[in-house]
Amino acid sequence: MVNLYFQPDAQLTPQDRMVLDILQKDYDRHKKASGNEQQPSEDPDDFGQKQARFDSASPEDAEEAQEQALAHMKELNNPTSDQFEPTVFVMVDYPNITNPILRKYIIEPYVRWGRSAVRVDTDVVMLTHLLLYLTTSIPSAIYLFYNFHWWHGPLHSIMQLYYMGSYTLMMHQHIHMRGILNKAYSAVDLAFPYIMDPLMGHTWNSYYFHHVKHHHVEGNGPNDLSSTIRYQRDDVWHFLHYLGRFYFLIWFDLPRYFLRTRKTELALKAGACEIASYAFYYTLFTYVNARATVFVYLVPLAIMRLGLMIGNWGQHAFVDETEPDSDFRSSITVIDVASNRYCFNDGYHTSHHLNPMRHWRDHPIAFLAQKSTYSSEHALVFYNIDYLMITFSLLAKNYEHLARCLVPMGDQMNLSIEERAELLRSKTRRFSEEEIAAKWGKQFARLK
Repeated sequence: MVNLYFQPDAQLTPQDRMVLDILQKDYDRHKKASGNEQQPSEDPDDFGQKQARFDSASPEDAEEAQEQALAHMKELNNPTSDQFEPTVFVMVDYPNITNPILRKYIIEPYVRWGRSAVRVDTDVVMLTHLLLYLTTSIPSAIYLFYNFHWWHGPLHSIMQLYYMGSYTLMMHQHIHMRGILNKAYSAVDLAFPYIMDPLMGHTWNSYYFHHVKHHHVEGNGPNDLSSTIRYQRDDVWHFLHYLGRFYFLIWFDLPRYFLRTRKTELALKAGACEIASYAFYYTLFTYVNARATVFVYLVPLAIMRLGLMIGNWGQHAFVDETEPDSDFRSSITVIDVASNRYCFNDGYHTSHHLNPMRHWRDHPIAFLAQKSTYSSEHALVFYNIDYLMITFSLLAKNYEHLARCLVPMGDQMNLSIEERAELLRSKTRRFSEEEIAAKWGKQFARLK
């Protein structure tokens, strides 16, 4: 792979490497065709700062290479193909487990059983995670309530913090696909979220009601309770207001939203689940073990709600001023390690909004297949940065770093680093109520 401005992370998934390589070669051909081919030292701000060569393949060769990459990724996802590769662990790819004894007597038997237990053959990793939580999170929580130690409580919370990202995106697949295990394990599939969600900082069913029944319906528009459009997305105080409202009022705002949109049944269910969750915490804190409740349930709840808002802010920080209701222009794509390797391709957020039912392993395929549309729609693609650091970079107004992490597509290829930074800055401006009325309709604006 040709080097980018930042060296691509060695832990990128194979699919991410293929996608990033194709995007980089597109940029190389554009620079060469436009007569801007140069040595790396001539422009330290250029996207190709570390390049030692430019790809000389013709557009026809590039199209063929892209088709080959698409075909290969499809084969990796196809259980009937001899190239099929299930995801078994997030930290290591299945082909990289090469010890013959380990593979023959442990890994391959486990994969055979795992494929029979999960709903989609690629998703053995989700069974792996369930077993991991069953043997670590649950026993640790039980023992804290049985015999609390001050050293154990913080360590348990730290362990849960490490698990939260992967678990939440596994549940993201669960709520969109209506489960992750096959019908033979339907009882387990139905029950485990009620045990694990509170341990990971989620109140019962709140992720489903907010994300599936609300966020994807409103799509970051003015009626979305987690919408970013009324905020200046590089302002710390605006972010704190955004965070505080979610922290303290979402239990009330979400049922009220469902009532306002005449979805009474959802309002009652969402409200009941929130109240039941808080009653559960109160009961454990007051009558069982206050110290254990803090570290097992309340600390994860506080961390998770912070993480959800930091993530959503980064996912929807850049909103196009011309077509803010376009999924291509109100969400982003991130090619990085944390979002994609450990969190089930969560970086392909635009792809997810385009098709919320799309399986997580299909996002890189869908992105490559629609690459020309992403380009013509002025979509934003980043690498070497995750949503957490996008939010932090915005709040620090570090647009130059964000510009260096941008993978330019289409017209963006003609921009300097400074121009890319200004482009990104222009997408973080808050929308006035008059603009909201003009773009979405007067019924969504808070006009006086």
